[in-house]
Amino acid sequence: MEEFFEGMAEILEIDVANVGPELNLTDYAWDSLAVVSTMALVDDVFSVMLDGQVLAKCEKLSDILAAVELAKKA
Repeated sequence: MEEFFEGMAEILEIDVANVGPELNLTDYAWDSLAVVSTMALVDDVFSVMLDGQVLAKCEKLSDILAAVELAKKA
């Protein structure tokens, strides 16, 4: 999980200390580039490919983690 949080901090250009499940993505640069970068990060860290439209609708980091868990079960 630490690797994922570090990657999200880099994508959103924030300090990793601010990254956690309750992080509100819409407070940062959660745009199409961030979504594509997050798709690659999730694939690298969790070996799961998420749909970009699903990611774009995520508002909190916990939403991304929930989508990862759903994709793992599919």
